[in-house]
Amino acid sequence: MPVLFIIGHTFPEPATTAAGRRMKQLISLFAELGYNIHFGSTAAPTKYTIDLSQIKVRVHELKLNDVSFDLLLKELKPDVVLFDRFITEEQFGWRVSDGCPEALKILDTEDLHFLRKARETAYKNDMEVTQADIFTAVAKRELASIMRCDLSLMISEVELELLTATFGIPRGLLWYVPLLVEVNNIDRDQIPTFSDRKDFIAVGNLKHAPNVASVKLLKILWPQIREKLPDAQLHIYGAYAPQELREMHSPKEGFNLMGWVDSISEVMGKAKVLLAPIPFGAGLKGKLIDAMVNGLPSVTTPMGAEGIYSSTLGLSWVCDDWKAFVVKAVRLYTHQDAWKMAQDHGFKTVAHRFDRDDFLPGFQTKMEELNSQLAQHRKEHFMGQVLQFHTLQSSKYMSKWIEEKGKKH
Repeated sequence: MPVLFIIGHTFPEPATTAAGRRMKQLISLFAELGYNIHFGSTAAPTKYTIDLSQIKVRVHELKLNDVSFDLLLKELKPDVVLFDRFITEEQFGWRVSDGCPEALKILDTEDLHFLRKARETAYKNDMEVTQADIFTAVAKRELASIMRCDLSLMISEVELELLTATFGIPRGLLWYVPLLVEVNNIDRDQIPTFSDRKDFIAVGNLKHAPNVASVKLLKILWPQIREKLPDAQLHIYGAYAPQELREMHSPKEGFNLMGWVDSISEVMGKAKVLLAPIPFGAGLKGKLIDAMVNGLPSVTTPMGAEGIYSSTLGLSWVCDDWKAFVVKAVRLYTHQDAWKMAQDHGFKTVAHRFDRDDFLPGFQTKMEELNSQLAQHRKEHFMGQVLQFHTLQSSKYMSKWIEEKGKKH
């Protein structure tokens, strides 16, 4: 069996983050292709971490700037090494190139970190996020990481277009794999109807800056919605809520911080409308795809909808101002025809754009092609090898110096 070694910045938490679910999906794809899978991280597992042994993944504890990683590479002899963020490629990529140069190196971007950070900075500076300065130091680091790898997995078509059109990244270094849905498992007959549901919900990992900003906006928008719907409640679900958000909890106002929930599908099946006033971010918003799968209409922003729909023209639940956001939230909640139209559009969207069965064959073909023609692929993208050469030299000797310094203490 070919060996896949995943190097994670953190251990995956599929029940708390879209990134965690994304990693679980990639593990599933590689398992279906017959890989023997290993996962390593310098981070510690949390109470939300998936038990990787239950899905036949062997776990390794990694140390930075330590020869133990080189010894592990020799033991595993991986055919493919996957970095779950550009940061892990920066930390371990040179060691992989040094210790097993024939291994295929894949970067899962998850989202473009430099794009999310640039938009966050613009938002905090009261600028239009579409005017964010993306030509930053973080962009240089992330783009260099993409160039050094043999392939980068892109979660959003918008970000794929940005890399090729704006930064000139060769298309041959990128492969589109969004968040995936097992469409055949959706039983629409079992999904609660409009009349079976009540209240609003919002969901998201509350350690994630865009979700924190969304909750703060909801604190402002919710009184305007409740003025029209005085009996409605808003339930906000998510792990890692900071103190400033926990202090917003106000059952009297119908503004309820519920914390983490084990089954997001269960609470989505009971709610009538999802509120997602996402002011900045990148990648795909897993909460919106989850809502579609569970037949739950959403009200969101163009930033929230980015990459999910082939076009947002005519989608009344995608609002570019807060007054419209409130109006659409109330309308979806009170008008069954509008609600049903939004629900049907969600089912069609996941079926046409995120069906797992549509992506597995192409991914398998790409992996086979790269594994059989890796030397030629690297010749065609030689600038990546140039970057790799200089990075290996600088990172290698800095890491060796840190390693030796640590031994003296």
